[in-house]
Amino acid sequence: MKRALFLSLAVVMVLSLALAGCTQPAPPQAPTQVPAGPTEVPPLDISVVTDATWPPFEMVNETTKGLEGFDIDLMNAIAKEANLKINWVNIGWDALLAGMATGQYDASISVITITEDRKKDMLFSDPYYDAGQLIAVRIDNNDIKGPADLKGKVAGAQLDTTGDIEIGKIDGAKRKPYDDVGQAILDLINGQIDAVVADSPLIRGYVAKNASKIKSVGEPFTEEYYGIAVRKGGEAILARINAGLKAVKDQGLIEQLSDTWVKTAE
Repeated sequence: MKRALFLSLAVVMVLSLALAGCTQPAPPQAPTQVPAGPTEVPPLDISVVTDATWPPFEMVNETTKGLEGFDIDLMNAIAKEANLKINWVNIGWDALLAGMATGQYDASISVITITEDRKKDMLFSDPYYDAGQLIAVRIDNNDIKGPADLKGKVAGAQLDTTGDIEIGKIDGAKRKPYDDVGQAILDLINGQIDAVVADSPLIRGYVAKNASKIKSVGEPFTEEYYGIAVRKGGEAILARINAGLKAVKDQGLIEQLSDTWVKTAE
């Protein structure tokens, strides 16, 4: 009896070992793949030039001596979105255009109207502001109501701006160029010229500050757009600026800056 029990136990043990040998270990599981997050673009230093004589878009704060205005806030916001580090340069308009044409600076924001002629020398971002040309005259002038009335009159504008170009298109108008639009406004106030032609938000800003002396007449008589200029060969910089510009536009920043700077100036 004991022998039979012993044999039975032995058989059970042999079968258990056989079954264990037939069992295959489970294959190792592949490690869980964690989706990669968005890759942040590396930081990039760029030089950005402006002519800070175009309030309320770019100007020098009289107290802090720092740059401020619509364009300054806009470019700083774009830089934050696009991981750009800006080295600001403030120079005159002629030097600005020449520096961009020769690639001396990476980019420029300074109420620069996008034109086909300028596209020959520099790249442009997507447009960010619609600003046609507008005429300012002295408060007591009732003769000039539009561009056609500039015939036989002396009209001032900053040299090589679209206002300067538009005066040159008016038959009989006497064009007087200035290095600074503010100088043209002063000559207008002092009776040295008959009118000033400049971008509509700039004219409205100057009129608001000198409401007892000058006024704007008619409506903007051109359709034009501001863009951020980028040196030729700077396509990678341009792509970042356009991406940043789209982001801040989607956030409603253009409208906020217009309320803060342009409408306040008016």
